[in-house]
Amino acid sequence: MKTFTCTQPQSLRDFTDSTYPQGSFCLARLLRSRDVKVNGLRVGANVSLNPGDVVVYYTTPSQEGAPTHAVIYEDEHILVADKFSGVSTEGLCSELNWRSPHFAVHRLDRNTCGLIMFAKTERAKESLLSAFKLRQIKKTYIAVCKDNFKTDKQVLTAYLLKNEHNSTVKIYDTLVNGSVKITTEYSLADRLNGLALVTITLHTGKTHQIRAHMAHIGCPVLGDGKYGDGALNRQFNLTRQQLAAKRLQLGGLSGDMGYLNGAVFQSAFSFSLKQIFERRKKV
Repeated sequence: MKTFTCTQPQSLRDFTDSTYPQGSFCLARLLRSRDVKVNGLRVGANVSLNPGDVVVYYTTPSQEGAPTHAVIYEDEHILVADKFSGVSTEGLCSELNWRSPHFAVHRLDRNTCGLIMFAKTERAKESLLSAFKLRQIKKTYIAVCKDNFKTDKQVLTAYLLKNEHNSTVKIYDTLVNGSVKITTEYSLADRLNGLALVTITLHTGKTHQIRAHMAHIGCPVLGDGKYGDGALNRQFNLTRQQLAAKRLQLGGLSGDMGYLNGAVFQSAFSFSLKQIFERRKKV
């Protein structure tokens, strides 16, 4: 059993995502069995919460112990985690804060797995945020995409417009009012029966950039429910994007953070096209 108090108006699902990642994994099951209480009353749906509402999750010890990440590197200034798919950045940060203060200096989409870094001090936070803003930290991803690629590698430029109302973005080939320029580099690592394993380097880091940009060129990320190919996702029975933050290379860090310049971290997550097809045969 875990108990938390809401501090701002939001839905139960959003509160769970940002506060209790283990609860996010099994929220649908908990609601079906009415194992969630809000202010002492059992609920069976995604209700609205107000500041001061007390939420109790009747999770089992095994559910409470479900891993959300693996620690790749940690010292007195930073923690680099390998985040599991299904865990929100906010939820993981909240979990880490149970033991000591941590600050998210960048983020990953909930269903994107891989490397994410947290600062453990104000000085580290300021240094890392500056390095990210100046694009001195290099981020490389891997993804499984629909194989409509015209070339094996390319540096793509386009314009991204964010829709704040529905949390989506749209990609344009030319500048439109309110859009920002994006640059996405890809290189094919493998191809098999209409799928491609792709290495992607972000030269800009905007909301949903990889997922939306790949979809824009006709090569959506497999499993992506927002920008992807629904029919293809159903063929492989995938509801989470096959996208991982694979590599972080640090740079541009000043002062007593300089010892981390040049450090490279690698995620343990990987994708195999052959295994994806083999799993489909078993479904």
